[in-house]
Amino acid sequence: MKTNFSVDTAPKRSDEPIWWSLFGAGGTWFAMITPVTILVLGILVPTGLIDSDALDYERVKGFASSVIGGLFIIATLALPMWHAMHRIHHGMHDLKIHAGLAGKIACYAFSGLISALAVLLVVMI
Repeated sequence: MKTNFSVDTAPKRSDEPIWWSLFGAGGTWFAMITPVTILVLGILVPTGLIDSDALDYERVKGFASSVIGGLFIIATLALPMWHAMHRIHHGMHDLKIHAGLAGKIACYAFSGLISALAVLLVVMI
């Protein structure tokens, strides 16, 4: 039995794996880390289940100015934005809005801007 399938030995390079990895990282961060952050900062501390002195200014500033704290803040701000912008970019195609390269650049440039601002914010602490 003969098939007419052929393998492209020189496929066109794609930048899609970069965007999909940022999309996946942002979705994972948003699904696993953000709810815990909201639980601690938005529910447990205001209700008094966690002592509010644990989040006094000097302690939080010390955490934010550490390497781990800075990376946490950057990831919390940047990764969900990459996820959201990738979803918007592909959602526009589903809605038959074909923005082309301009839409792709707008979505990912906005994510890049938010990421750069997050890094700047952490550096300024």
